[in-house]
Amino acid sequence: MYTTARLGAKLISIIMHPMFMMTYVLLILFKFNPYLFGLAGDKGQELFLITVVILSVFFPLVAILMMKALNMIESLEMKSKEERVGPLIVTGVFYLWLFMNIKDNTAISEVFSFFVLGSTIGLFVSFFVNNFSKISLHAVGMGGLLMGIFFIRQYFTYGHAQISLGGLGAYNIHINLILGIVILLCGLVATSRLILDAHDTRDISGGFLVGVVSQIIAFNIFF
Repeated sequence: MYTTARLGAKLISIIMHPMFMMTYVLLILFKFNPYLFGLAGDKGQELFLITVVILSVFFPLVAILMMKALNMIESLEMKSKEERVGPLIVTGVFYLWLFMNIKDNTAISEVFSFFVLGSTIGLFVSFFVNNFSKISLHAVGMGGLLMGIFFIRQYFTYGHAQISLGGLGAYNIHINLILGIVILLCGLVATSRLILDAHDTRDISGGFLVGVVSQIIAFNIFF
């Protein structure tokens, strides 16, 4: 039973890895209010999505794998504070690069730009806090995701989106359902990190607070 719980916790930790948060928010925006973007149809959205994935996931992951190959870090889990320094710096550079390339682009919605800025702020704050405490980066990501979805729900969506499930048909999904799922995921991710003995409750609550506050700051800068 314990092994099954750890496997489940590991799976949740991978699916809700903080590097995926930008991609998840962008997909939600495309689905719930694509008119926020000045991109040329589905093709333009696909190209921008690929760009975001490359800069926020692929490049940081390649850099971290190179660090592992060069024995700069012992494992991809980065269990010590010292191991996290290099990956945090590299990921922060790519996040900042992405933000600088979209902040003045009129085709890219400010809604997504503020989330990228909030994620970048959260990452650099985490880098600073990491010198004193092994803050939970998963919690930072989930706190940011929760606030991002909350702001989207409040100000930037029509409320519903149609989701196609192939042979199962198409269904109207309300943004409140997405927000509820994210709240549930926040609890699941926190529990998963505890099950895996990756963090204690202080690391998780601190990380969640950093993620939430970072997005609030970014939102107020833009709006």
